[in-house]
This record gives sequence, C-alpha cells and structure tokens, in this order.
Amino acid sequence: MRPFRERNPLPIGIAGLATVGVLAALAFNLQHFSGGTTYSAAFSEAAGLKSGEEVRIAGVKVGKVESVGLEGDHVKVKFTSGRSFGTDTRAQIKIKTLLGSHYLALEPKGPGRQSPGREIPVSRTTAPYEVVPALQDASQQLGKIDTKQLAQSFDTLSQTMQGSSENVRGTLAGLQKISRAVASRDDELSQLLQHSNNVTKLLADRSGDLAALVSDGGLLLQEINQRRQVISQLLAGTVTLSQQITGTIQENQATLGPALKNLHRTVNILTRNQENLDKSLKAMAPFTGEVADFTGTGRWFDVYLQNLIPLPASVKLPGASNGKSRSTATPRPSSPADGNPLPIIK
Repeated sequence: MRPFRERNPLPIGIAGLATVGVLAALAFNLQHFSGGTTYSAAFSEAAGLKSGEEVRIAGVKVGKVESVGLEGDHVKVKFTSGRSFGTDTRAQIKIKTLLGSHYLALEPKGPGRQSPGREIPVSRTTAPYEVVPALQDASQQLGKIDTKQLAQSFDTLSQTMQGSSENVRGTLAGLQKISRAVASRDDELSQLLQHSNNVTKLLADRSGDLAALVSDGGLLLQEINQRRQVISQLLAGTVTLSQQITGTIQENQATLGPALKNLHRTVNILTRNQENLDKSLKAMAPFTGEVADFTGTGRWFDVYLQNLIPLPASVKLPGASNGKSRSTATPRPSSPADGNPLPIIK
C-alpha cells in the first residue's frame, strides 16, 4: 500500500469536497429528518389553524402542523408528532392566544398505536369556538330584531292574558317591562354591538402588529437580561479588584507610609526652589549655545588658548639691519567682540 503523500491529490481533493457538500446538505436539511411521524386528522372546519403551528400532548410540544387543506366535505390537517398515541385518540383545535394563534391538541386514548396511514375521523375531532365570528353573528342577528314589534307583541299578550291567574299576569307584566326596557335601550345596544364589532375587526387587523410587538418585547427583555449579567460580572470584578487593592495597601502600609512622606518632602523642596531652577535653566542657555558652537564643527573642539608660550620683551624680527633689534609688545588677542576671529588650535 502506497503512503498517503505519494498518492494523486486530485481524487483525494474531489472526495473531500464531495464529503463536505454532503455533510452541509445534511446539516441544512436536518429538520426534515427529525420531524417525527406524519399523521392526518379530519375536521369539520379549519377554525383558523395554519401550517407551522404547534402540536401538543398534555400541553407539551411534540410536533407541528404541516398542511391544512380541503378534502371533500371536511378539512384535512397533516401534522407530525414525535410521540405515538392510541387508536382512539382525539384531536382538537384550540386557541393559543386572543390574537388568533392556535395549536392542535391531542388527547391519547385507546390501546395499540395509531397508524400513520389511517386518518383520525371527524367524530374524534373538535373545532374551537371562535369569539370574533360569534360576536359578529350576534350583532347581525340582534340588529335584525324589530324591537318595537316585539314590545307590541308583549303588550298584546299581556292584554289577552288579563283574565288569567295572578301569577301569569305578573309574569307577563315582567316580560312587558323587559320588552319596554329593551326597546328604550335599542339605540344604545345597537351602538354597543357596533362598537364591539369595530373593536373585534381592529384586533383582527392588528393581530400581526401585536404579535410582532410581543415578539420584539421578548427580544428586548432577553437583551436586558444579557446586559444585566454583564453588569453583574463587572460589579463582581470591581469588588474583587477593590479587595485586592485594599489587601495590597494593608500589606505594604509600613513601606508605603515613609515613601509617601519622603515623596511629599521632595515635592515641597522642589516647589520652594522652583524659581531658582528656572533661573538656573535660563543662565545655562548661553553656555549651552557656546558649547554647541565649539563642538558642532566635527569630531574635535574649537578652543583658543591665550599666553600658552610667553614672548620676550624684545625680539629681533626678520628684516632688521645694523644689528638693531625692534621691540615688539605682545599683541592683545582679538576676540569675537572686536570683529576678528580668534586663532584656532586643532
């Protein structure tokens, strides 16, 4: 068998890329392999149930609704469940929130195990009572009642039954008062039902916004909780740091006390002599300039040495005749103040 490094790298690279692609595909489609077993149930109506909503058993989520569609005279709901249940299991669509969310509740019953290919019939399913449609229907039906005619009918009935017993007459009189009260409040009841209808329509139209608001509020609370943990850790670290600093000061108090006192004395001395230090620095400026002048021309010093070799009082200068000598005084060296350069010795 040949060593691995002696093989052709092209097939090895192709095989590696293929393996990575398969693993990536499995990762992106993992939810399709972990959805559980698919079942179906027949309902008399959909009642607002949508695909993607939860499937629960005893309040615990076990799957989700895959699809909701019309099949013949009933609604067929396909759902997945990670738990098995008996052959007499009942299914019910329940309202999750007042904003219109639902979930499919399963009530396991019976022996054996429900077959995925066998549909739960309508006799074992229940649709929820919808509040909004009920209020709308009630407002429409109450709006069709002729309250005046109803009051007149009660009046006629009471007049007809005047010859009957006292109990019957009292009952009819009470019904007459009720009818009159209803007739007198007809406009107010109509407005109340109309307003309730408007409120229900507004809630139905704004259900998406309210759901988004609740979701954003949850995210905000999560962010606040995370920031609270970070702030708590910061405060705990600050307390630990203060404890460490306090311990260090206590351990080195005998050394730090004299050192701080000496430092304080030094600062006081420097403060008192601040003017002298300023004058010293100003006086050093000309000297520093001269030093820079005679040391800045190269790797040597430009220095003038005066009267290094003294001259005699009289010197016989060249060109003197008849044996006479010329008395020459020692010349005064020139200085930069005279405008003549000083002789340079290197």
